Amino acid sequence: MGHKNRIFFHIVFIFFIFAMAISGCGRKTVGEVVVYVSEDQVFSEPILRDFEMDTGIKVKAVYDTEETKSTGAMNRLIAEKKNPQADVYWANEPIRAIVLKQKGISAPYFSPVAEGIPARFKDPEGYWTGFSTRARVFVVSAEDEAPESISDYTDEKWRDKSVIANPLFGTTTAWVASLFTVWGDERAKEFMEKMKANGVKLSTSNGESTTLVVNKEFAFSLVDSDDSTNAIRDGKQVMQIYPDQEEGGLGCLVLPNAVVLIKGGPNPGNGKKLMDYLLSPETERKLAFADSAQIPLHEGVETPPDVPRIEEIKTMDVDYEKVAGKLQEIQPYLKQWAGY
Repeated sequence: MGHKNRIFFHIVFIFFIFAMAISGCGRKTVGEVVVYVSEDQVFSEPILRDFEMDTGIKVKAVYDTEETKSTGAMNRLIAEKKNPQADVYWANEPIRAIVLKQKGISAPYFSPVAEGIPARFKDPEGYWTGFSTRARVFVVSAEDEAPESISDYTDEKWRDKSVIANPLFGTTTAWVASLFTVWGDERAKEFMEKMKANGVKLSTSNGESTTLVVNKEFAFSLVDSDDSTNAIRDGKQVMQIYPDQEEGGLGCLVLPNAVVLIKGGPNPGNGKKLMDYLLSPETERKLAFADSAQIPLHEGVETPPDVPRIEEIKTMDVDYEKVAGKLQEIQPYLKQWAGY
């Protein structure tokens, strides 16, 4: 090889090494973000991987397990209050986000991406923001008659034909607490006692309730919309009904995901970027088309035929902060009601 060729290849080699170094440095400077997640991993992990690919920011995710019933991540955040390890908390409903606000663990952040999300799904002080919601809907055996209102739980014609998940756990607890805040204690307790007297069966979960209806052991159950939607997608002979949709009706309870910025987290800048990503219409579109079948809170987001848009359904008018307080208050009553 001639002298000029050696110089040429030497220059090319140096340029290549320099370019690789610059590229490597670029990747390193993007950094990482730590997120604790209560939303089911099967639904949340693909979104977090997309964020990682789109931004170059490394995601370190800690997921709740089925055994911790969405409380493990929250309890870990509480335990780490004096030495925060997480930047963001992705809750599968707003109640736990409100608990973190009350305990001084979250920090306010008003994401510009969330401007299109209705105010009732956001903390007015910026401590949590909702997105992509589930609804409390009826899954119904495909027969001639079907319930249209939660009051059907107390109707004699449905005696011993209905089932509901244990109200001491999960989204059923939030639903009952919502009734207490909307109706008041006296009317809500009257409804609960009438439902019990009408022979409602208690199941261990929304999933079990859905299975009992699919197997035609019971006529209907109030479950989360993802449970009923996926049963229908799997070809099961059931229907999904949004309750209390008439003019002036109660409407159905919706429980959005909620995203929270953790106070004193190690990567606040990247935490805000992740929050912006989760709150975007595109993320809501992905969660609508996935098996999570969640309803976008931004208006006009594309959804599959079996997932309605938020503007198409009548929702229960609730103050999630009041629901969070009532949820704790009624625990002794719910234990007595459920026979504990």
